[in-house]
Amino acid sequence: MSWYWIVPLIIIAVLVIIFVVNQVVSAHLKQAATGKEELYGKKALVKTPLNPEGKVLYDGEIWAAHIENGSAEVGQEVVIVRLEGLKLYVKMERSE
Repeated sequence: MSWYWIVPLIIIAVLVIIFVVNQVVSAHLKQAATGKEELYGKKALVKTPLNPEGKVLYDGEIWAAHIENGSAEVGQEVVIVRLEGLKLYVKMERSE
């Protein structure tokens, strides 16, 4: 085999190794998003009026919800502040 084949193959192999190592390191450094901690601060869409109880849609799932301040109409976005059992406690999203 000549150097015209060996050098490009070595370069390609090194680039592939660097890419794989980079992906593995970034996967390990990324914060795991599981459990109820994942919900805090996320936005949910109001499906039935929250006055103060109702239903919201988060990540394709309908949740029972309780709004902590005021009320919310269908279609508005709310922010999840805590989870107790299977009920989300939400507040109105601040508009800036």
